[in-house]
Amino acid sequence: MTATRSAAASALSADVRASVDRFVAFLETGATEGLFAPGLFADLTLPHWRVQVQGPDDMVAAKIAFHPPSGRTRVEKVLAGDGGYALTVEERWEDEGGRWYCREAFVCDLDDEGRITELRVYCTGDWDEELVARHARTVTLLRP
Repeated sequence: MTATRSAAASALSADVRASVDRFVAFLETGATEGLFAPGLFADLTLPHWRVQVQGPDDMVAAKIAFHPPSGRTRVEKVLAGDGGYALTVEERWEDEGGRWYCREAFVCDLDDEGRITELRVYCTGDWDEELVARHARTVTLLRP
C-alpha cells in the first residue's frame, strides 16, 4: 500500500488520514473494515456509464465487477473539508487480461465515526498495456 501523500498530509485530521488509508487498502485488497457506514450510497461515473449502489456489500461487488481489488495505488492528492475529503489516485493492477491502469477521483462524506456515508467516484476507465504504451509514445506529460 502506498502511504497517504499530500503537500498538506500532516494537516489532515486523524479521521481523514485513517479513512484515506482504509480506502487505499480497499482499492488494493478489498478490505472494508471501518471504511463504509452501513447506509453507504455510492455514485460511480465512468467514461461511458454511470452506476449507483446502496450499502457496503454492493460497493464491494461493484468494485470487483469493474476491476479486482489488487495491485498498487498511488495517492496523488487529498483535500479535506467539512465532513469529508476528496482523493485522487492512480491504480495499477494485473489480471489474466494483462496489466491495467486508471486514474480516479473520489469525494467522500464521513460520519462521526469516520466512515464513508456517501461516495462519488470519477474514473478515466481502465487502460490496457497497449493504450498505456500508445499514450506514452504520443503524449509528454508535464507532471507524473
